[in-house]
Amino acid sequence: MSYSKYINYLLIVIGAIVAIYAQAGEKQDVVILILGIVILMFGLFRISSTIPSKNQTEEKDFNDDI
Repeated sequence: MSYSKYINYLLIVIGAIVAIYAQAGEKQDVVILILGIVILMFGLFRISSTIPSKNQTEEKDFNDDI
């Protein structure tokens, strides 16, 4: 597994921890909560951008059959 994948998973974990931490206190810190969610979503975006589209694989299989 390349370092890029490790970074993506690390971003997701850090974002989740920060978001949970922001909600744990008596007084919710909205800025930290938003920052945690942004980091989490950025990690998810990076992972989802590496997954090929289902339509691309179906189209490739269709072209192979012809």
